[in-house]
Amino acid sequence: MTDYPFLRREWLLALAESGAVAAPGSNDDRTGWHDISCRAGEGVLPLYRKAHSWGEYVFDHGWADAYARHGLHYYPKLVTAIPYTPVTGPRWRLPQGVSDAAGWLWPRIQEALAAHQASGWHLLFPDQAAAEALAELPLITRQACHFRWFNRDYQTFDDFLAALVSRKRKSLRRERQRVLEQGLTIQRAAGAAIPAHWWDVFYACYADTYLRRGQSPYLAPAFFRAIREQMGEQLMLTAAFADNPEQPVAMAIYLFDGQGLYGRYWGALQDYDALHFELCYYQGIEFAIEQQLALFDPGVQGEHKLLRGFEPVITRSLHHLVEPAFHQAVADFCEREAHAVLAYRDEARTLLPYRAG
Repeated sequence: MTDYPFLRREWLLALAESGAVAAPGSNDDRTGWHDISCRAGEGVLPLYRKAHSWGEYVFDHGWADAYARHGLHYYPKLVTAIPYTPVTGPRWRLPQGVSDAAGWLWPRIQEALAAHQASGWHLLFPDQAAAEALAELPLITRQACHFRWFNRDYQTFDDFLAALVSRKRKSLRRERQRVLEQGLTIQRAAGAAIPAHWWDVFYACYADTYLRRGQSPYLAPAFFRAIREQMGEQLMLTAAFADNPEQPVAMAIYLFDGQGLYGRYWGALQDYDALHFELCYYQGIEFAIEQQLALFDPGVQGEHKLLRGFEPVITRSLHHLVEPAFHQAVADFCEREAHAVLAYRDEARTLLPYRAG
């Protein structure tokens, strides 16, 4: 099983059918994501007409403000991305017999820009192969720094700990022990082994994360039902239990393929010290080691990941703005910004807990 989960037809269809994005042909723009993807046979270029910049994790609100100050409309814009999913990976599937990605997608992007009178096109979190395939197109590269864990041929979690300096190794062990001292037990299950009753609790935990911030969840229960039924073999859940061994008090969901593990959503119905680190990081590392996965991408943000072995890596987004003057201004900004991002990445590397050599 090697399919990158977020480009699977089942994932993209679940987003549309659950209302997380407006389906093709729909007039419902409540989410601000309208699916206008380009499809040809098995080929697909995810493409969304956006009325805002939320749920992307590449922040361009300043660009929109600059457009407004000059009397121009930044929205709608077109975005090729996996909605609500800031995970690096491939961003299209080419039709059978097509090998020239730029030649296949660029005319379609140009047609969509004109048809929707959009300000530009934005390709978010492409992997290296996708970025290189578009290297000859007139696109601006913007850089960011995320954190990722790499499997250095570890056979056990203790092998990973042995790679850390003594002080950090002891700190991680104390953190995991702290979870147990609060009377919690931790379970992990993947695919068909996930107990059915976990799913209702998971959604309550997921929704609680948003509700605490006064927001509504991006994804509805129907979305999780769909991916559970149609691509459950690529799902893994972690759960914490307190007094009732049948009723989790906190949960996290992951997806995985033959290459990597991708942490997505978590929530807790009660507050416990260090539980987030256990469910969202350490359980993921253990699973990646067990499954011999090369990497673990836990999601965006969080310098606290550094001290737990997640390394700073550069991610990219590619941008094309129709208005030439703004295209050049954004290109200049991104060039200046890149120097700061690279400096941050280099400084963050000095905080990694690994032993020298």
